[in-house]
Amino acid sequence: MSSGDSKKAILAAFTADAGITLAKFIGAILTGSASMLAEAVHSLADTANQGLLLVGRRRAEQEPDALHPFGYGRNRYFYSFIVALVIFLVGALYAIDEGIHKIRHPEELTDPIVAIVILVVAMILESYSLATARKASALLKGRTSWWRFIRTTRNPELPVVLLEDSGALIGLFFAFLGVGLTMVTGSARWDGIGTLAIGFLLLFIAVVLIVEMKSLLIGEGATPDEDRRIRENLVDGTRIDRVIYLKTQYLSPDELLVATKVAIVPGLDIAEVAAAIDDAEARVRAAVPAARDIYIEPDLYREQRV
Repeated sequence: MSSGDSKKAILAAFTADAGITLAKFIGAILTGSASMLAEAVHSLADTANQGLLLVGRRRAEQEPDALHPFGYGRNRYFYSFIVALVIFLVGALYAIDEGIHKIRHPEELTDPIVAIVILVVAMILESYSLATARKASALLKGRTSWWRFIRTTRNPELPVVLLEDSGALIGLFFAFLGVGLTMVTGSARWDGIGTLAIGFLLLFIAVVLIVEMKSLLIGEGATPDEDRRIRENLVDGTRIDRVIYLKTQYLSPDELLVATKVAIVPGLDIAEVAAAIDDAEARVRAAVPAARDIYIEPDLYREQRV
């Protein structure tokens, strides 16, 4: 998956969320629905979040300098972490507070049919956004489950967009259910219950993203498959016969730092050692394209004696 695919998913989500936000706020004003208002705030937060992800990508493109010799790639992790906090503080806490208030002090809906129509249109737009994000993630995901992809990918934006869009669709269902039950039963408390459900849904999404983005921000190493490929390609069997140790860390979703010490076959001269290291770097980069910064220290392997 290219970086452009990730950006396309963010732009699709931003466009859909902006239109949905406007429609939901109009619907909330016309109907007085708390769940519609909670969904409007949810969509407003989502729209702002996509903007933050785009800012993070742009900041990550700054050239390395003396203060940040490895570049600014981790801006993408930082802004994704901020997005998780926005979902938590703006979306979840607001919806929970509004839901509790509407359950304790229910208010009649003035025109619930308008709310139903807007929610259906929003579901269609959110489905398009989610489909775009899934398509952009498909190659990177491979055969793993979507949940495992969200938990293990080193790309920060796609899990955010996937969880936001999935959460938005589920939240729209809760809002639809709240408004529908209010219409059927005549009790506006169902609208408040729908709002409360949206709040707890956003709380769950926010916690998952905060945990994952914090891990990426601190620094995660290569995936098990990437680690295996790096080790296999460092060794050529003729000049480098084993990996003594290997440490990796993602500096950005597209840039992996590799630091390793390898055992050189005894008897090689300096030129042969240099050629062996250059060839090993080329093999690793071909096997793991994200491995851009590679530091290989040659050594002679010594068996540990008890």
